[in-house]
Amino acid sequence: MTAPHPYAEALSRIPVSRHERTIGDDRAVWWEYGPAGADTTIVAVHGFRGDHHGLEPVVAHLPGVRVVMPDLPGFGRTPPRTAGSHDLPSYAEWLTRFVAAVAPGAVMLGHSFGSIVVAAAVSRGLPTPRVILVNPIGAPALEGPRGVLTRGAVLYYAAGARLPRRLGEALLRNRAIVRVMSVSMAKTRDREVRAFVHDQHDRYFSDFADRDVLREAFVTSVSHDVSEFAAHIPQPTLLIAAERDDITPLAAQRRLATMFDDARLVEIPDVGHLIHYETPAAAAAAITDFLAG
Repeated sequence: MTAPHPYAEALSRIPVSRHERTIGDDRAVWWEYGPAGADTTIVAVHGFRGDHHGLEPVVAHLPGVRVVMPDLPGFGRTPPRTAGSHDLPSYAEWLTRFVAAVAPGAVMLGHSFGSIVVAAAVSRGLPTPRVILVNPIGAPALEGPRGVLTRGAVLYYAAGARLPRRLGEALLRNRAIVRVMSVSMAKTRDREVRAFVHDQHDRYFSDFADRDVLREAFVTSVSHDVSEFAAHIPQPTLLIAAERDDITPLAAQRRLATMFDDARLVEIPDVGHLIHYETPAAAAAAITDFLAG
């Protein structure tokens, strides 16, 4: 049964359209929210195992802004890349091509794994006036507060890659394991929001193309972090961090902020790695203030 969407009313007031085209040798599928003639356009990049749905609650609180949200290659509706691997250079190159074709000059936003992809692309020259990173992976994930669980995840994804394909795919899409992941990340005490979080993960967390893409993306997510690229990002940057993030603790986020030429850090209390689901209004308020500044 689908859980009620606590942000549905606000989201229903935002115009949305689906788009699809070939860019270079690859097919891209994306959604555009808000007025086409808006003064500000944001390209928003989702997190690991997610798709464009994940950031919709934040979009619901950004009326008047055009937000372009692609599904990354191999996730959601965008097929895997036609050639090459799905590692960080590949994702960064794909994103640079996508932005040049669809929304040149847009503000760049990335959540979680998307923060690594955005940071890598911008540091390599993707033109953008500002950068916004939500729940940024600001330090090696294996060193986070739940490094033991992350190492367990390494074994899980390795098993999914090594088992016979049918068994491996079933393991990686197992609903019980997805629910354990969801419960471990959710921090809200609001029953409606908590049910919504689990429903979103049930519906979209297994919408990946195949285990090979998932394995490559996972290795990328635990092998890199935003701190690698911060010194090479001169643009004004907003970091939206969570008080109870199990992947990157606040102390690491505060260190990360000092690595940029021009960074502002906003800390949201009583939330973990799911700012986009649990406190989207607070995230949107910080984004609005940053863009106005």
